[in-house]
Amino acid sequence: MTSDVAAVAAELTTMVAADHRAAPRANSDDPADQLAWRRLTARHADRLSEIMDAYGWPTAELVGEEAASAAWLIAQHADRQLDVQRRALRLMEEAVSVGAASPRDLAFLRDRTLVNEGRKQIYGTQIAGVKDGSPVPWPCEDPERMDERRAQVGILPFAEYVAQFSVA
Repeated sequence: MTSDVAAVAAELTTMVAADHRAAPRANSDDPADQLAWRRLTARHADRLSEIMDAYGWPTAELVGEEAASAAWLIAQHADRQLDVQRRALRLMEEAVSVGAASPRDLAFLRDRTLVNEGRKQIYGTQIAGVKDGSPVPWPCEDPERMDERRAQVGILPFAEYVAQFSVA
């Protein structure tokens, strides 16, 4: 790994650490917290866009597993910058096609992008909220085949997945 790529890897992991620290602000009742979250994710998406300009999708082979995972999370959270999210999706699709990125991660990013576009998700990975203690997903395309599609990319069946989020 060259020193430039090592610096990018370190930057990606630093950004995702800040993301994890700030994540509770995303759903805060305080508008100042929500605004701080939006500003942070916008800065991170802008930087990810610059990284994609320079290197394409930051694969594990390029930046290491931790930094590649960080890039994926930053793309996931680029909800208000659909251009960045769509571009990350395209680049990640190319990386998956040559075995350089995770089909599971791609499925999550695809669903997130579709939901942000106001379209039905494919894999049922995006949860809209909780009703009566049970997670409620955003609408899903062909829900009868959802678990089949999930299995193809290494995601737990929907019932097992949402059980992780259930509130007793």
